[in-house]
Amino acid sequence: MARPIDPRLWRYARSARRYLVLSVALSLVITGCIVVAALALARVLAGVITDPERRTIGSWAVALAVLAIAVAVRCVATWWQARLAHRAGARVVAELEGAVLAAGAGLAPRELDSRRAELAVVVGSGLGGLRAYLTGYLPALLLAALVPPIVLAVIALHDPTAGVIVLVTLPLIPVFMVLIGLMTQGRAAATLSATARLSDQLLDLFAGMPTLRALGRETESGPTMRDRVRALGDSLHRRTMAALRVAFLSSMVLELLATLCVALVAVSIGMRLVFGHMELYAGLVGLILAPEVYLPLRAVGERFHAAQDGMAAADKAFAVLEPDRERAEPVTGSRRIPNFQGHIEIRDLGVAARDGLAPADLSAALRPGRITMLTGPNGCGKSTALQAILGLATPEHGTVTVDGIPVPDLDPEWWWSRLAWLPQRPVLLPGTLRENLELFGTRPRITSDLESVCAATGFDTVLADLPDGWNTPIGPGGLGLSLGQRQRLALTRVLATDRPILLLDEPTAHLDDTTEATVLEALTTRARAGTTIIIVAHRPTLLSIADHIIPVHSEAFPPEPEPAQQNPLQAASR
Repeated sequence: MARPIDPRLWRYARSARRYLVLSVALSLVITGCIVVAALALARVLAGVITDPERRTIGSWAVALAVLAIAVAVRCVATWWQARLAHRAGARVVAELEGAVLAAGAGLAPRELDSRRAELAVVVGSGLGGLRAYLTGYLPALLLAALVPPIVLAVIALHDPTAGVIVLVTLPLIPVFMVLIGLMTQGRAAATLSATARLSDQLLDLFAGMPTLRALGRETESGPTMRDRVRALGDSLHRRTMAALRVAFLSSMVLELLATLCVALVAVSIGMRLVFGHMELYAGLVGLILAPEVYLPLRAVGERFHAAQDGMAAADKAFAVLEPDRERAEPVTGSRRIPNFQGHIEIRDLGVAARDGLAPADLSAALRPGRITMLTGPNGCGKSTALQAILGLATPEHGTVTVDGIPVPDLDPEWWWSRLAWLPQRPVLLPGTLRENLELFGTRPRITSDLESVCAATGFDTVLADLPDGWNTPIGPGGLGLSLGQRQRLALTRVLATDRPILLLDEPTAHLDDTTEATVLEALTTRARAGTTIIIVAHRPTLLSIADHIIPVHSEAFPPEPEPAQQNPLQAASR
């Protein structure tokens, strides 16, 4: 977060607003208790030392009672503030995690895929660092804003000389805090980014472990998987220890500086007391309150590093919740087509990629009852073209229309209810096979139609080997099924729907030749029944059933012109 108290936090985490108000009130109470306790203690000590006749508890009963009440109220207020902070921390983290998950689910597939590891780290563990921000850093920050000026005014009222010393030395601590902050600027963000990268690498490594073992390559010459995991862990360990080293050293610097400042005040008061230039009561007030002036600032510096990870994670979360205007998704439309025909037109479509357009200048007419194949080299934008038809990719130029209406003008829920999409990586959620079959909102019954679809995709043999059949549970991403079985389930889900448009991205991947042939036959049958089928294809067997083949190509941005070099003779003449 760019500011100590970021307004965005209170906007997205409403439970934090009440906590902020109560925390400010409790900080005022704690400040008042500090002043009252110091004045009462100084009066008692000064009176006992200077007035021998009043060296009994009864003589100072009122002052001692005020001191005890002030100390008790300060303890209760501090405990209550910590209790509220822990409760607010849990609620704020939960609210932000929910908001980030909802916003992440609304990202375009390409952006979601590029930020998947970052979102997993931020939601999984990163935002948990906000608890340290709310329980430690924020209360210390409020006390640092309230205690020093009030206590300084009390000291100056009793001892102007000590007040001047405190006024001169007090800004040194914020100055050193700023210098330390500049030195560590970006360290927490870099650590969070490194953690996200390490998490992504570990997930890829573990996801590919069964394949590597099946191929016998996990023990090949060179670094083994164990070595790679150890190297990743050592890298994270070094970064974490470097951050802790900076935190400990900065805390030591602030402690040393605060100690020296208090020592200056103490030496000044002691010298003037020795020579009789001030009253004992005023000197004791200065000595008791001087550490209280510097304590909140020291606490801010100490707790800043503990909260920095959570603040960096909150910045990442706000980047998802409040995307830049240049990257913001356009406002979706609300139009519906009364007499839906399903005629899709792509005109001069170009979608921005990493270093160019993919696809570039794509034009096609997709008609019901026909199988259209999108072909081209990897990275040319075939899958992106399907996302543009879905309305999930924003073109740089060109349009995609349905029955003459641009896709962005359509009601997305209505439009998606006419589509069945099979991406390269099928989406399978934790639950039973039946629940995944009903993911499109339909509830196909176990009828002859569904059985024929299962026979076409080869999923009937999978069900035959499962004792619970459609009630068999699977894990995230289809855990418990092989790649081929996941593809068969996803194909069954698509072909079991009665939606008029099918978007398929390499539908026969991970299938054997026999199953591929039955799937192609089923797709041909659906097309002849009037369904619009658009397939991203590389394999010749897929291209053999195409009614229309559309080549897709990408286009790189032209390189930036190099600055013209000045002719040395012209420079000399000038």
